[in-house]
Amino acid sequence: MCGIVGYVGREEAAPILLDGLARLEYRGYDSAGVAIFDGTKLQVAKTKGRLRALSDMIQGGAAIHGTIGVGHTRWATHGAPSDVNSHPQVSRSGRIAVVHNGIIENYAELKEFLVGQGVGFASETDTEVVAQLIEYFYEGDILKAVGRVLHRIEGAYALGIICADEPERLIAVRKDSPLILGLGDGFSFLASDVTAIIKHTRDVIYMEDGEIAELTREGVKCYNHLLQPVSKETSHVDWEIDAAEKGGYEHFMLKEIMEQPEALRRAIFPRVKDGQVVLEDFTLDDDYVAAIRKIFIVACGSSYHVGMVGKYNLEKLLRIPVEVTLASEFRYMEPIVDEHTLVIVISQSGETLDTMAALREAKALGAKILSIVNVVGSSIARESDVVLYTWAGPEIAVATTKAYSTQLAVIDLLGLYLAKKRGSADDERILTAVRELLMLPSKLEQVLEKQEDIQYFASQYFNHDSIFFIGRNVDYALGLEGSLKLKEISYIHSEAYASGELKHGTISLIEDGTLVVALATYEKLFDKAMSNVVEVRSRGADVLALTTEGREEAMAKNANAIITIPDTDELLLPSLGVAPLQLLAYYIALMRGCDIDKPRNLAKSVTVE
Repeated sequence: MCGIVGYVGREEAAPILLDGLARLEYRGYDSAGVAIFDGTKLQVAKTKGRLRALSDMIQGGAAIHGTIGVGHTRWATHGAPSDVNSHPQVSRSGRIAVVHNGIIENYAELKEFLVGQGVGFASETDTEVVAQLIEYFYEGDILKAVGRVLHRIEGAYALGIICADEPERLIAVRKDSPLILGLGDGFSFLASDVTAIIKHTRDVIYMEDGEIAELTREGVKCYNHLLQPVSKETSHVDWEIDAAEKGGYEHFMLKEIMEQPEALRRAIFPRVKDGQVVLEDFTLDDDYVAAIRKIFIVACGSSYHVGMVGKYNLEKLLRIPVEVTLASEFRYMEPIVDEHTLVIVISQSGETLDTMAALREAKALGAKILSIVNVVGSSIARESDVVLYTWAGPEIAVATTKAYSTQLAVIDLLGLYLAKKRGSADDERILTAVRELLMLPSKLEQVLEKQEDIQYFASQYFNHDSIFFIGRNVDYALGLEGSLKLKEISYIHSEAYASGELKHGTISLIEDGTLVVALATYEKLFDKAMSNVVEVRSRGADVLALTTEGREEAMAKNANAIITIPDTDELLLPSLGVAPLQLLAYYIALMRGCDIDKPRNLAKSVTVE
């Protein structure tokens, strides 16, 4: 969602804030701004549009001097994108500036109260209410004023606050929205993501919900909601800064697609020993595993599509029911969950608000929580009973690629591990799948070598207005992700359908020249997939088929064009099949001139409901 950076130290703050915000551009935004204390007052500069407009406005930071400040990139919720609605939002006197990620749910009530006290408002934002309320309670101690405000606001928020009357300290607040603190020699940072500060420090503190922090040059002090001091551990971030750079690629998305084989090696290889899956972080005992009667997989977006594949594979391996649910629906469906239910929550960021809420609901109902996340120390990771990290490394492009692939690998590892524990699959079946898992990265490299072929296909189809994906079983689940990738970054209308549903209405959408991407990697249903290809071709569709190398000749009789992947275990077909679909979406978007890494209206981490 929004990007937040704050700095207090001895160097000029403006260039540091601009650099940090640039590293958060992938989160998606529609405006940007900074507030810096110049020795006399707060200097606020903000503008609608990309960060470059802000940088030009303040001459790369040279136009505003000061060694303490906050910066923000906004993704609009309350109030349309505009200069006035951009953050930072300031109090009426201009003494207090606030940057905010999240939503203040009771802002209307608070605004009405303040207006009754004679306070005027300049913007349409919920964030301005926070700035005005802090000033209303301010009596010379910004920390105490913020503490009083927190007892009155409701919702999800990460706040960075600066006060002109106390220019030696920043205040940070976190509730249901990510915020970290960076520590250094003579400086401190606050940020919504470690990528913003990794250039300056690798030592960070992860804030918990309800905590407040005071940042100065000398260090950081943390407090609970009652302003009582709390002790915090310092974590060390061990990935290199070049992991968040493009490395010669035109876009982060392409770089991250090509990084997938190595990401899979990191996710898989340390977890396989002597032909067996070994999950050292799996702490639930064998009695609990044997007693599992149902599994819920709860996630959003691409992680939900991982869950769809996971459902097919876990049910095959474990022979117990698996239900996949959108996190945003979980709380409202009165889920049937008890102590014999394992709830798997999947989130790249570990901060997805809907997924976090679903986790808490499931936990309250007695379920054990196993999370699959990428970000170490994230909120979902900290609140889970078991955490399996994907080790994908930083993912910058809004459209996920390597996070999806590593999530898929981890859920397959989990399925094989649990099948061994429960005795629900024979040893030879597990051994065969594990062998193929170890070969997955090298086979994926073979798929990515077909990059130029896929670029050619994109050149033939990029001008379509509507594209459909069809498939059965895991191919249908894979089609959901392929369709999402395409619509996310190319803005082409795209839908995925289970092939057997075509005749129940969807086929009415097929006309001459309609592009249908037919997925036919699942061997057991190949003949049925072929029948569906014939069905749409007879209605005038152009068919781009994805199948395995062993089925290329058979598919060529009916498809207009074919992409192949190597044969592998049926559990792992989506892990190979997704890469061509990612590349197809990328090149179509490129040829349409789209902003691939920062597609319109989207954010990397969704921290509002």
